[in-house]
Amino acid sequence: MPYAPDYLGHDTPKLGFGLMRLPKAEDGSIDVPQVCDMVDCFLDAGLTYFDTAYVYTGSEEATRKALVERHARDSYTLCSKANAWLGNPTADEVKRQFETSLQRLGTDYLDYYLLHAIQDNNNDIYDQYQLWDWVRGLKERGVIRHWGFSFHAGPERLERLLTENPDIDFIQLQVNYADWNDDANVASRRNVEVATAHGVPFTVMEPVKGGILANPPRVVRDIFDAAGNGLSYPSWAIRFVASIPGVLTVLSGMSTLEQVQDNVSYMRNFQPLTAAEQDVVARAMAALDSVEQIKCTACHYCCEGCPMQIPIPDFFAAMNRKLVFENEADAKARYERTKKNAGVGADECIGCGQCEGACPQGLPIIDLLAQTAEALG
Repeated sequence: MPYAPDYLGHDTPKLGFGLMRLPKAEDGSIDVPQVCDMVDCFLDAGLTYFDTAYVYTGSEEATRKALVERHARDSYTLCSKANAWLGNPTADEVKRQFETSLQRLGTDYLDYYLLHAIQDNNNDIYDQYQLWDWVRGLKERGVIRHWGFSFHAGPERLERLLTENPDIDFIQLQVNYADWNDDANVASRRNVEVATAHGVPFTVMEPVKGGILANPPRVVRDIFDAAGNGLSYPSWAIRFVASIPGVLTVLSGMSTLEQVQDNVSYMRNFQPLTAAEQDVVARAMAALDSVEQIKCTACHYCCEGCPMQIPIPDFFAAMNRKLVFENEADAKARYERTKKNAGVGADECIGCGQCEGACPQGLPIIDLLAQTAEALG
């Protein structure tokens, strides 16, 4: 069904602040003073949506300090999430996450709340723990305004979940131009089609695919540069998804004030892509599909529980320096630096498969680690 003119989020500014990748201080903690500057810049531009999660280490506390304690509660909206699979929590432990999130955030309600990162291999947990009815109860109590789930699976499962939960308010999908036609894995386009058919609005995560589209391969950069409008590479990615009907807001996981300033420069008064700009992005998609790369978004879910404590995303980032940018010397230097800092190499993977079960991208991590070690080790 087409979205009604007054669908949930129709008047929400189309750039949201994703609070997963906040800047770090020298001691490794979140740099709260810098986050304060980022939050102020974001709000000053008239933007309002903030997204965090129970499992984003330190994020909820930093959000309290930078946002909740410094700005009027009615000047922004806040989303958090409950996770039922990272760390194998019990049902009671999952349900306690909500109260913990409220305490960390320093608020007595949330505007949006999500069951976090539903995948094919964890969906049953959310059913067994009866979390669907639990989150409905939170809305009935008035401690959340809108509920839904974030999703990392295919359109068949999404169709079933939306059919079984017709009262759902919104969902969160991974959508970007790199994944738009990737039906075998992320299936961005097909999942959007399912949400559209049900008339369910959606927030967008990973619009720049963990930063990959902020600095795409040369063949893609050349296409955008030739367009001649002087816009940054992230702007093409974010405006592409913000132009899709039914979008509530697009989450950008910003890590510096400069990233916030760039994003608000073109999203403060957002205009959807023109037909000519859509054609530019279509050509960029085709060019990107021709480039071999490891499509890791650096979410680090794979690292939780790794018995060898391998920093998998860091090794994959090194490998992409070779694959995407054809810089083998830099790739090898990054690999060695990562190995030294971690005290473990990519070749020390024992093949337990824990990482592959956690990966939202469905990557064959065991094989990719072996390939990375052989190429760079």
